[in-house]
Amino acid sequence: MSDTPSAPIEQPQTGGDLRALIEMIAKSLVDEPDQVSVEALDEDDTVVLELRVAPGDVGKVIGKQGRTARAFRAILGAAGMKQHRHYELEILE
Repeated sequence: MSDTPSAPIEQPQTGGDLRALIEMIAKSLVDEPDQVSVEALDEDDTVVLELRVAPGDVGKVIGKQGRTARAFRAILGAAGMKQHRHYELEILE
């Protein structure tokens, strides 16, 4: 191991910015990361996160048999338990 410090890992803003987390993960999965955007819509006690990707990348964020989308939703569910909020994810092209 070298003594030089490694580059810092870019993390979402403090305060649990799940929108930024979902965006960062989605950008790492797709071919066109510049086309990824996540918009948070606050509806009563539910926060709806709209994930938009390029039409060719929709399959990559859904995954085989929906496994990747389910993983996104599992992360949101776990974070929602801690924050006492309900999060929903909508994947749009």
